[in-house]
Amino acid sequence: MPDQDNRTVVVTGGSRGIGRAICVAFADPQTIIFFNYSTDSAGAEETETLVTKLGGRATGMRVNVSSAIDVADFFKKIIDATGRIDVLVNNAGVTRDGLLVRMKEKDWTDVIDTNLKGAFNCMKLAAKTMMKQRYGRIINMTSVVGVSGNPGQANYVASKAGIIGLTKSAAKELASRGITVNAVAPGYVETDMTAMLSDNAKQAMIDQIPLGRAATPEDITPTVMFLASEDAAYITGQVIHVNGGMYM
Repeated sequence: MPDQDNRTVVVTGGSRGIGRAICVAFADPQTIIFFNYSTDSAGAEETETLVTKLGGRATGMRVNVSSAIDVADFFKKIIDATGRIDVLVNNAGVTRDGLLVRMKEKDWTDVIDTNLKGAFNCMKLAAKTMMKQRYGRIINMTSVVGVSGNPGQANYVASKAGIIGLTKSAAKELASRGITVNAVAPGYVETDMTAMLSDNAKQAMIDQIPLGRAATPEDITPTVMFLASEDAAYITGQVIHVNGGMYM
């Protein structure tokens, strides 16, 4: 169990959407938050401001999670600053949608490298520190489509399905060191990523949701916070679906 006066939380993709909501949810005087962003420096500054207003501390850094070198530098700065990592939330993700037979190789590679390889890069380094501490919480953001599949998203679905397998394998490897590894699978969430969809596409997804609405990022954060807490100490290797009944 960590020293509650010195908890370090790392969130990838924290400049907007679900990642920002997670950073804000963790905001308190006893927690130091580090998050990365890819290009949205203005969004990163806004996340820092929101966390500060709630009495927390957050530092955003521009990091390419698909680069092992960038990630190593990111985690070195975190360890140099606080000496520990208590929670890692792998949230960074991109989409490059297209039908399988028309998908460009670069669109496949970009999505796999960011969503899946990025999670691997961060987990690998965080786990080394957590193993020394004999404590840690790793929470990976997957997706409902990683279980159900989705036409036009072969690359994204493959990356999210891969995260589920990565989560289960890491959970078995790290459990003996007091580290839990779980995944959260949101359904349709209103974010900048989904804002690009047509109104017809959005409505088609809402029509599949028994609760009758899309989620907000704030609908997702309580599950993340629970998995990061001591109340979830006996839960590992699980995929928790937060989708309004979109997939059962």
